[in-house]
Amino acid sequence: MHLLLGQVLSFEANPFSHPATEAARHLSRGAILVEDGKITAVGEADGLRPQHPNVHVTDCGNHLLTAGFVDAHVHYPQTAIIASWGKRLIDWLNTYTFPEEARFGDTQYATEISERYLDLALANGTTTASSYCTIHPESVDAIFTAAAARNMRMIAGKTCMDRNAPDNLRDTPKSAYDDSKALVEKWHGKGRAGYAITPRFSPTSTPEQLEALGALWAEHPEVLMQTHLSEQLDEIEWVKELFPNSRDYLDTYEAFGLLGKGGLYGHAIHLTDREKDRLKEVDASLIHCPTSNTFIGSGLFDMAGLMAAGHRIGLATDTGGGSSFSMLRTMAAAYEVGQLRGTPLHASQLYWLATQGAAQALHLDHCIGNIAVGMEADIIALDLASTSAIEQRTRRAEDIWEALFATIMMGDDRAIHSVWVAGKPATKA
Repeated sequence: MHLLLGQVLSFEANPFSHPATEAARHLSRGAILVEDGKITAVGEADGLRPQHPNVHVTDCGNHLLTAGFVDAHVHYPQTAIIASWGKRLIDWLNTYTFPEEARFGDTQYATEISERYLDLALANGTTTASSYCTIHPESVDAIFTAAAARNMRMIAGKTCMDRNAPDNLRDTPKSAYDDSKALVEKWHGKGRAGYAITPRFSPTSTPEQLEALGALWAEHPEVLMQTHLSEQLDEIEWVKELFPNSRDYLDTYEAFGLLGKGGLYGHAIHLTDREKDRLKEVDASLIHCPTSNTFIGSGLFDMAGLMAAGHRIGLATDTGGGSSFSMLRTMAAAYEVGQLRGTPLHASQLYWLATQGAAQALHLDHCIGNIAVGMEADIIALDLASTSAIEQRTRRAEDIWEALFATIMMGDDRAIHSVWVAGKPATKA
């Protein structure tokens, strides 16, 4: 049993559908009781501490205790090529991504990058992620093995591609199905691992492969399915050429059984009205990747409009098309995108997106993404005065939201004072 003391922030409602400042509960001197990897009590420190006089106590002072960040869309194999210069999506894939991903058939290299990515994620306060791997089953084994060594909750899947990719990065409809099925059976539900069937995007899969993966998802509806949708305008035109009989980009998935409640659709910037309606109808998840969208010049996600329509939305770094491992930087980018659309986001909304919102998108909000009794104890202590620039602004803050917003806009890994994964301090494996 372990008692954490500090400021405590938790969410009691969605700040997009409730008043932003009323959707969260802030305790200026709070306590979180952790037992066997789960949160068993949350309350005022003066009330909880006397009830548990003999437990181990970690006093985080004025640091803010929150749920660990949940990154709903990453490409861990792109860790080493993050921040590669100035290409459009297709050029970026061909120039940087595909040559790097070809290396992941080497188990040793896949293990090295898996461990590096997870250490970087934890250093930035990210305790759960949903990652694309490569076509190599070894790349899936590597990330799940590394996550298990750290006891991290992890979603991942073998990326499937059988066209419009280098020969050494193509599988087939049959091998995509067979390998994915074997990996589902090997990893899904084992410890804190969850599988996601992963066609990269419809331009790199033939109709036959999409159909095979749709059949696999129908056989295993308990797993997630992740892919990309409507990221760039020239990509959408390419999809029209490749699928001339499809009504729109979403239809290239829908026609093959790859549209559903457990679907995670990355980017979703340039959606048609029909696509929006169908995504909402099936309660699919849309994943906003703002640093990637600005870095690669994709466009501005309509957070306000899609939230108002009731869509399920999470936030993500999109490492390494995204330019940072930090969910703080990602929140800042989401704020900037909102400003450019004339709909700025409140600090409460931004932080919810990076924790409970992203957990909801991954259908994991029953166990992660919030500080509440019964949740898994993935917790971070956020230093709201981690640099002199942030500290001087925080001193003038009139409430927790002003203080937190300064860290959202200017913070980095220095703001992550401590991380606990399933109730234990996070350390390198």
